[in-house]
Amino acid sequence: MSLCGIDEAGRGPLAGPLVMAGVILNGPIEGLDDSKRLSEKKREALFTIIQQSARWHLVHFGPEEIDQKGMAACLALGLEAIKAGLAAQRYLFDGPTAFGVEGIDTLVKADQSVPEVGAASILAKVTRDRLMVEAARLYPGYGFEKHKGYGTPSHIKALRRLGPSPIHRRSFRVKALEQPSLF
Repeated sequence: MSLCGIDEAGRGPLAGPLVMAGVILNGPIEGLDDSKRLSEKKREALFTIIQQSARWHLVHFGPEEIDQKGMAACLALGLEAIKAGLAAQRYLFDGPTAFGVEGIDTLVKADQSVPEVGAASILAKVTRDRLMVEAARLYPGYGFEKHKGYGTPSHIKALRRLGPSPIHRRSFRVKALEQPSLF
């Protein structure tokens, strides 16, 4: 039975895209795991192996689309796009909900226990990280190459100094920036 594992990267950051990946493995790949539990070097090596030895589909949503449609709607659209892009007998998404999309099973921490979902986690994270490194070149001073858009103290400090860049999500509230004592 063919299984398409699905995962995302970039649900919580203040800047950059949401990237979703679906993966159907053609055979076992050694070392698959949740991308967050792997070193950058290991993720990069596995990224190439996965692309060469699996069927896969990536979906991106930029900050403007996330702001306009909302995160849940983007996740649902991404799940639908992956289903349309990869024919499988079963689809498994990492997390507690399929955002109303029919035919998607869910499992919390599936990226740690199901190889196909671990592979999807790696494809999504490496793709997003590469996009954020490119964003750092386009928008210097924010440190995107380090924090990848997440709300770290250095990112908040850069936002205070520079204001939002074109890739910041305008719909995301940043409590640290709303506290007058921190300005």
